Amino acid sequence: MSDSTDEGVDAATHRRLAIGLFNHVWTLLGLTERTVEQDDEMLHAAHASRYHWAEATSAGDAERPQRLAIGEWQCARVYSVLGRAEPALHHARRCLELCEANEMEPWVITSAYEAMARASRVAGDVAGMERFAAMARDAVAELDDEDDREVMLRDLATI
Repeated sequence: MSDSTDEGVDAATHRRLAIGLFNHVWTLLGLTERTVEQDDEMLHAAHASRYHWAEATSAGDAERPQRLAIGEWQCARVYSVLGRAEPALHHARRCLELCEANEMEPWVITSAYEAMARASRVAGDVAGMERFAAMARDAVAELDDEDDREVMLRDLATI
């Protein structure tokens, strides 16, 4: 865990906050219409979830890189939905970097490609979008879990 000002918050509390905020972001993403305030709330909740995952896992924890990659992926998704290309690309790249530097579950790597495709689309980079979408589709074919494949194919269809 990093040195922080919230020394009284234990890892279990950080974990609960990370999970709760992550799920809250999905609730906001699922709205057909959001207010500007809800967009702001969604963005801040995504960053807060990512922060709490970092605080909930120590540097040597095997779970840490994957949790951080998932947090970066969610930040990229939120920025993409909000049409903000530069931060979407930044967080998608961080997700992909974490995947490339660490052993991840296959669905996380697939998600990183999806994030890069989505962020590239928002940035107007059609070639990048097509390249990463193709990588994601290839990775989907390698997923063992049928539910994971269906979720990823639905996500890819929204790009």
